[in-house]
Amino acid sequence: MAKQFVPCTPAGRVIGDGILFHLDEEEFVWVGRNPAANWLQFQAETGGYKLDFDYDDRSPGRPYGKAVTRNVWRFQIQGPNAWQVIEKVNGGPVEQLKFFRLAEMNVSGRPVRTLRHGMAGEPGLELWGPYETYEEVRGTILEAGKEFGLEPCGARAYASNALESGWIPSPLPAIYTGEELRPYREWLPADGYEAGASLYGSYVSENIEDYYLNPWELGYGQFVKFDHDFIGREALEQIEADSQRKKVTLAWEGEDVAKIFASLFETDEDPYQFFDLPIANYGAAGYDSVLDPDGNCVGYSMFSGYSANERRALSLATVDPAVEIGSEVTVVWGEPNGGTRKLTVEPHRQIEVRALVSPVPYSEPARLSYAEGWRTASR
Repeated sequence: MAKQFVPCTPAGRVIGDGILFHLDEEEFVWVGRNPAANWLQFQAETGGYKLDFDYDDRSPGRPYGKAVTRNVWRFQIQGPNAWQVIEKVNGGPVEQLKFFRLAEMNVSGRPVRTLRHGMAGEPGLELWGPYETYEEVRGTILEAGKEFGLEPCGARAYASNALESGWIPSPLPAIYTGEELRPYREWLPADGYEAGASLYGSYVSENIEDYYLNPWELGYGQFVKFDHDFIGREALEQIEADSQRKKVTLAWEGEDVAKIFASLFETDEDPYQFFDLPIANYGAAGYDSVLDPDGNCVGYSMFSGYSANERRALSLATVDPAVEIGSEVTVVWGEPNGGTRKLTVEPHRQIEVRALVSPVPYSEPARLSYAEGWRTASR
């Protein structure tokens, strides 16, 4: 089976997260973003473990015609018709195992490993295999899916699913302070993710630790178990869970979002910060101030965009526990003082956007049909 893996620092702050696949008795694969991958590699190299490991880096976002070489390809077949496509590719029925269980299916006459998934709120699979079979397998899946309306999903559209399902992909890794983490910082490359990760948004603090988050603030509180040893355990044991901020979805007021786009056509002053579609992020880790009706900052809006399924601009946020589902808050969109020097930021004004505090996941099928876990806590 597979599990979501959320490593923490000794101070109990989240470094990142990803999916850990248990392939065999002593064989694991971890899949996810750089912060947790780098932490795992550091532990593998310096922790005194007896193990072998291999790092299969992600494909470049813009290969400019150059060949992409990986060890493994990884596809997902997701959506309301996914299982019909899967069984056509397989050439027969495929058992719908429990969520995050591993199995095999047949593709182009060869067995491939599968993970029972459901990113779109419906039963689906993630598949992987040797990269030299990439083109053949992809072509087989797309051909089989034609009659069911299967479409290849671009990288930007893929990320919009997080808005509906409630996953915050890029909290700032909490590794920039603390003497215990100095060896890790010195191990990290000077041109790596952690060195180049840019903060963006309306929330600004001179103290980097104000951007750190613990598992409860990201909705991972139910993962915290004190029946085994792990890095950060002692710190997490001291935290009062009920007093921590909580993860919510913010449904932005359409009229206010429309003002952001209308400002692009005003000539007498700078527009508001551009709201890109379908994902509006313009840096690595987003922190926009969330204000209550009295103007107090009650949390951060961290991942923003547009859901074509819900016809709403949405963002994922962590807010004070007193903020109730159904209440109205304000998201401050854009950076202060006309914006920073990041190349992804043009001169702009800030705007306050009204938003309705809503459940996580926002998507009702995902909220009601997913396996028990952080996505279903609002049932």
